[in-house]
Amino acid sequence: MRADAQRNRENLVTVARAAFAAAEGSVALEAVAREAGVGIGTLYRHFPTREALLEAVYAAELDAVTTSAPALLEELPPDVALRAWLDNYAKFTATKRGMIDALRAGWASGRITTPATRERITAAIGTILTAGAEAGSLRGDVDPDDVTAIVLGTFLSTAAIGTPEQTGRLLDLVVDAVRPKSQH
Repeated sequence: MRADAQRNRENLVTVARAAFAAAEGSVALEAVAREAGVGIGTLYRHFPTREALLEAVYAAELDAVTTSAPALLEELPPDVALRAWLDNYAKFTATKRGMIDALRAGWASGRITTPATRERITAAIGTILTAGAEAGSLRGDVDPDDVTAIVLGTFLSTAAIGTPEQTGRLLDLVVDAVRPKSQH
């Protein structure tokens, strides 16, 4: 792909990410193209369908959240990195809420491939838990899939009527639950 075409594609995904995160309902593709500074034809060359754009946005968001664990571990102690990573994941789920109905329809029809989201999330959590167990700041007997299940339950239970503050408090409890008992 030419450099200018790659920039256009990346810019379209960035603009669409913001649009889907902010939207209460459907997002007009013409508005995405206009905001990205390209014509609708350019948008459709890169993303022939709404589902293709949704899939690219979802993939970009998932990549950003799942690949952030090592960088956070370089900057922060593992227990603090876990909490920061959970905040990133919460932002990811908030962005996904704006497009969840369209994603579900695309997954059900086969027009959007189902990525191994849960496995990738669990692997990122596992990376942090392993570092934390080695450092002594997180328990070594915690199954990363159990943490994923708790976090998903948190997001589901706060999606409709919860507040960001409540989500934050619940995520604090998750981190407290995986700290060694002597650190509580």
